[in-house]
Amino acid sequence: MTDGTPESNSESNTNPTPEGPSISERANDVMNKANEVIGKVDWTQMGKYGKAAGVIAIVIIAQIIIKVVIDTINFFPLVPGLLELLGVVVVGQWSWQNLRTSEKRDAITEKVQNLRKEYLG
Repeated sequence: MTDGTPESNSESNTNPTPEGPSISERANDVMNKANEVIGKVDWTQMGKYGKAAGVIAIVIIAQIIIKVVIDTINFFPLVPGLLELLGVVVVGQWSWQNLRTSEKRDAITEKVQNLRKEYLG
């Protein structure tokens, strides 16, 4: 080991000069730009966005609740099989009532066409 003292760079660190605006100046610039953008917003339309956000939030919460219910139902060993059987019975009964004759099939086709025109244009 040497007995020499390390050189100090105190000369270069005594007066540090910032290379640009300070943090507070940058923050003021950002806030001024944000205020300009907010000032340009049409606040009369914000109700629509709030309603849309509320509907989306409700749909997400409903989907989470439905998933929890379905997972709970699937936890029991007999219930999923019984629900599948119930679904097959309901589809069979609906098909028997509505697709048995050609008149009923034509009526169902007309209903579907009318719904398609109504909702899809």
